[in-house]
Amino acid sequence: MPAYDTSRFDPPAPLANVGLRNPHTAELISDVLMLLDSGADVTLIPAAFADQLGLSADKDLIYELMGFDGSTSFASAVWLEMLFLNKTFRGRFLLIDREWGVLGRDILNLVTLMLDGPNLTWSEQRRNR
Repeated sequence: MPAYDTSRFDPPAPLANVGLRNPHTAELISDVLMLLDSGADVTLIPAAFADQLGLSADKDLIYELMGFDGSTSFASAVWLEMLFLNKTFRGRFLLIDREWGVLGRDILNLVTLMLDGPNLTWSEQRRNR
């Protein structure tokens, strides 16, 4: 089970390692840190990794983001593939200038996770079928 990150966040927060792949070249970057944030509507990708993959943002399409405190910012988007929990999520993802990204509800609502705050770990919960 992945541990919460205690060095970047106080209080500790759950981080996941995901892979990001360029859908045109299949180039892959592994171990991209992403904060599991059920309060975020959408997933945000660190722009530096999109640049490393050679992905170009659509400059004509800009999204306005609103933070939990009401502050606003603007983000461009790229089309990419994200690998998380042995699943591939394809789509348009917004870019941010941060060291780590944010896994929002657009992805989190598609998986079942257990956040174990007292033990500072999280895990995927597999459904019995």
